[in-house]
Amino acid sequence: MISFEQEYSDRSNNAVAGTGRCIIRNVRNAGKGLLVLIEAAMWLVHVFKRRQEVGRQMLIVGIKSLGVTSTVALFTGMILSLQAGLILKDYGQEVNVGILVSQTMCREMGPFMTALILAASVGSAMAAELGTMTVSEEIDALQVMSINPVRFLVMPRLFAMMIMCPALTVYTNCIGVVGGGMVAGTQLDVTWSAYYQNAISYLELKEIYVGLLKAFVFGIVVSTVSCYQGLATTNGAIGVGHATRRSVVISFLMILIIGYFMTRIFY
Repeated sequence: MISFEQEYSDRSNNAVAGTGRCIIRNVRNAGKGLLVLIEAAMWLVHVFKRRQEVGRQMLIVGIKSLGVTSTVALFTGMILSLQAGLILKDYGQEVNVGILVSQTMCREMGPFMTALILAASVGSAMAAELGTMTVSEEIDALQVMSINPVRFLVMPRLFAMMIMCPALTVYTNCIGVVGGGMVAGTQLDVTWSAYYQNAISYLELKEIYVGLLKAFVFGIVVSTVSCYQGLATTNGAIGVGHATRRSVVISFLMILIIGYFMTRIFY
């Protein structure tokens, strides 16, 4: 008979071995994703040869995301203004709510919310599209025709996300500040002129530059994770679903982690 101590030891060894395999697998996948990013970045010199596909991807990432981006940005600014204004009102400083809204939107919430929207909408679509091509052997067909899948598929998506994520962030910041001004004028008794004067006067270039840098990095992360998960898809339609879910989850986690460390570095 197997003793209790031996059974417990076997279970502990299995748990440790499973954890080790999980860590190794994740590190290996991270390395493969980084190699995909490096290869796609090397192909960026040929971006004008794929300008039609790049333009299509920029349309998908930018123009077709304006609706949901506008809604999220407007209510984000309104929530920031309302919550901060209620606290500042207790101290008679509600006129300064514009400073908080503009700096928070440009420094953190603008790039953060934009990246989450793109990861959930565009990134998941990228993973599903490339995953379907992978399981249907279209990627293999491209390789047979001596067409590099990274140059043909990943590079246009990477470039489009790198350009449009910062552009959408600027739009998100503006709409968020407008939403905050609407709440400040209607619920906090702050005049529009005082709100926008404080919002603009106390906004430093550092907040804008750091926010745009975050958006640039987030765009690279979302496109890389989504494309790699699509190219690594297996097991047919079920695998496409799993790849889409993984791309969104990993992108969200990476945005949170990288956003924190970038804020910690610059501030």
